[in-house]
Amino acid sequence: MPAGVIDVHPEKHHHQPAYDDGQPKTAGVMEAQMQDQDRLAALGVNSELKRGWGLLESFGSSFSIISVVTGITTLFATGLASGGPAVMAFGWIFVSFFTMFVAASMAEIVSAVPTSGGPYHWSALLAPPKYSAFAAWATGYFNLLGQVAVTTGISFGLAGVISTVAALHGYVPSAPKTIGIYAAILVSHGIINTFGIRLLGFFNRASILLQSVGVGALAISVLAKAPRLRSGREIFLTFNDGTGLDGVGWGQRASNAYVACIGILLAQYTITGFNASAHMSEETRSAARTAPLGVITAVGASSLWGFFYLLSLLAAIQNLEDTISNSVGNPVLKIFLDCFGDPGATIAFAFICVCIYLCGLFSVTANSRMMYAFSRERALPGFFDHVESRSSSPVRAIWLAVVLAFCLALPSLGSAVAFSAATSIATIGLYISYVIPIGIRLFAHDRFLEIRGPWHLGVAGRPVAAVSLLYVCFITIVFCLPQLNPVDRETLNYTPVAVGIIALYTVLSWFLFARRWYKGPRLSEYFSGLFPTRLKWQEPRSSCDHLTPLSLFSVALAEAALEPGMPVIAQLESGDEKDKVANVGVERVITQ
Repeated sequence: MPAGVIDVHPEKHHHQPAYDDGQPKTAGVMEAQMQDQDRLAALGVNSELKRGWGLLESFGSSFSIISVVTGITTLFATGLASGGPAVMAFGWIFVSFFTMFVAASMAEIVSAVPTSGGPYHWSALLAPPKYSAFAAWATGYFNLLGQVAVTTGISFGLAGVISTVAALHGYVPSAPKTIGIYAAILVSHGIINTFGIRLLGFFNRASILLQSVGVGALAISVLAKAPRLRSGREIFLTFNDGTGLDGVGWGQRASNAYVACIGILLAQYTITGFNASAHMSEETRSAARTAPLGVITAVGASSLWGFFYLLSLLAAIQNLEDTISNSVGNPVLKIFLDCFGDPGATIAFAFICVCIYLCGLFSVTANSRMMYAFSRERALPGFFDHVESRSSSPVRAIWLAVVLAFCLALPSLGSAVAFSAATSIATIGLYISYVIPIGIRLFAHDRFLEIRGPWHLGVAGRPVAAVSLLYVCFITIVFCLPQLNPVDRETLNYTPVAVGIIALYTVLSWFLFARRWYKGPRLSEYFSGLFPTRLKWQEPRSSCDHLTPLSLFSVALAEAALEPGMPVIAQLESGDEKDKVANVGVERVITQ
């Protein structure tokens, strides 16, 4: 290849076709495959994962992990204690509104950078050259913390739900037994992700059906069978402060506003994990368009569907005090018992267990893809940068996700608020990893405009990003606050400890050793050419690093004049001697 040519041909960067499901490929499929390969090649990423997912699967991966039935059912008791029905209802509206800002900003970025690395890859590309690698390092580890904590919250919550419904029939739950059930759930998730990769598509569709139609049918059944339905006034104006173990809650010690702030955890934890569509983008066709739509539609559908399910439960409460101080271990189970009786409540909870199980299954799937991508960049040991040839699945990363999730639940053996802390860690870890690239995108607006994908917010991009940044700062502070009063060893919210450890490790490890060898995602020569001052650490350097702004503008004009998908060869000449650019050939396939 002549000197100065930027090579972004997919066939020179990929070990195998972007996806191969054994079916004949139509012209449209071939075009989508070419676009996916070209965009990943431009990002310097080898496509080793099969592309068999479309919009439904992309939506389903995030919708299943958000899983409104999981978050609401497992944190319903926390919601009743931290503000009661009023905070739960208004809090859901508040959280849904501002989370849509975060989702829109994320969708805009994932359209530009559709890789399984997700947030850390976005940070590396958008950050100034001097801070690019550190931005990727910090974002990746906060994302790792949040992902692991989400899996912990989901699967440990399932273990608690199983223990609760089993207690109706003589089972005596205990912390060690719950940990054992939790371990069995995680191992089964690991086995399915390892050996049942072909079943994930089926489970994905089944999860969408159960989480939508099934949950809707359950909510309608609750409303139909409830002996009495509470009025809107009883739901939206009933405040409860149950945060005081000694009878003195945070409402008395601080204020009701404090209680309301910590009470939005139910909604915020539930609407979390929608980055799954981004992490699965390397397995998604037409990812630059499909993945952002998966993010937006999953958050929108979950917000509406979750509000309906939440209101049905709140309306079916027969006696608030009895529901809060129930003897069955879960207020949702108490509501089901009031509505359906014992056999019906058991069946309803069994259905919920299936929904939560599928949610945890796809959480492990998304975790493993992020860990695989992070190890591919050597931020995690290279041992985990391995794809099993027969299944095209990152098996080692799958089991790393399982082991880390198990370890994070061990404090539950001696803590009364371990589950709430795990949900707070998940929320804070993930949202910090979301907002770092969003914040960089906010302050590096011109750089983002040069790489943005086909799905974008236009002039609204920066204001939406600003709102997202401020909102995540707010919830980060709120979810680090104590949840129960008085604060002692058993009621301590160890969320700030876990988040602080990750923050401290991120900074210390960077300055002590990581900065010497971690260079961040290996972005392609094309992006090195777009940003002449970027990625000075990256070798070998492209001769296009010396292109003048006028030369780059000429390339942009040439590309804009052509139809999408057409090749372009622009011969650029510069009379500026110091640039030493003469007859530079730039060959690229336009994918937008």
